[in-house]
Amino acid sequence: MIEFHAPELADKSRVDAAMLAGDCRSDDYCFGNLFIWRFYYKTRIAFWDGMTLISFEKDLQGRVRYLFPMGSGDVQGAIRALSREPDACRPFTLAGVTEEMKKRLQELFPGKFTFELNRDFSDYIYSVEDLVNLAGRKYHGKRNHITRFKRTDWRIEPITPANLDVCDRLNEEWCAMNHYEETPSLVEEHKAVKEAFSHFEQLGFSGGLLRQDGRPVAYTFGEPICRDTFGIHVEKAFSDVEGAYPAINREFLAMSCTGYAYVNREEDVGDEGLRKAKLSYHPVLLLDKYTATLAEGETL
Repeated sequence: MIEFHAPELADKSRVDAAMLAGDCRSDDYCFGNLFIWRFYYKTRIAFWDGMTLISFEKDLQGRVRYLFPMGSGDVQGAIRALSREPDACRPFTLAGVTEEMKKRLQELFPGKFTFELNRDFSDYIYSVEDLVNLAGRKYHGKRNHITRFKRTDWRIEPITPANLDVCDRLNEEWCAMNHYEETPSLVEEHKAVKEAFSHFEQLGFSGGLLRQDGRPVAYTFGEPICRDTFGIHVEKAFSDVEGAYPAINREFLAMSCTGYAYVNREEDVGDEGLRKAKLSYHPVLLLDKYTATLAEGETL
């Protein structure tokens, strides 16, 4: 059996190295994301023959599924080893499989897997330059909202140990205003954000805090995904503050992300309002993800 364990802070450097070796823009492999959501998804990590292996609990029986192995080792051998794990789903599945990973699976195991696309989990990837400049008619509405916001006394500042408590209080206020306890997904996100703020520097997060007339009104944070892509994990703003959402989006990227070509703003999980909002920023790519399932009667 492969020895899996819950993500620990000491694992960060090895997972980050595997991410860079894979040069993948998917947010699924970000160590910070894996760590802060580890309780909800029952995430486990293993290091096997130069590969980083990641598992998630799938059902009440404790059967698990896996992400496509990441790293510079024996991918084919790692997938075979995962398929033989006693707790693996039957039929064996790999989740979060990008188009490039799909092609690799088809090369390594011709005809062995079937693939199902779930649009709800496609990552929205944008040009940083586009979201900073907001040029052209398609961004006219965003520019207007930001212009009105900037008529006030405003400022953006990096999230640091000195203002983490401010961000935490802002998040608590946002959650209370949105009755988060009535929505299971917001309850879990609240826990994840608490974890993020408790280990912000250790996880290598970078974020921004937006103030209007001295009042904190929005925050955002994320981490690098690969050489050219930054991932935004959480973004919150008060809905009664006009322009706060587009302002925190634009100003954080302008302050901290101009060294990246792209920003991944994650999936919409099938929420129609969220999908409309994400599409309104005009992604340059929808990073589709498949579930790869071992075909009936096939073995590895």
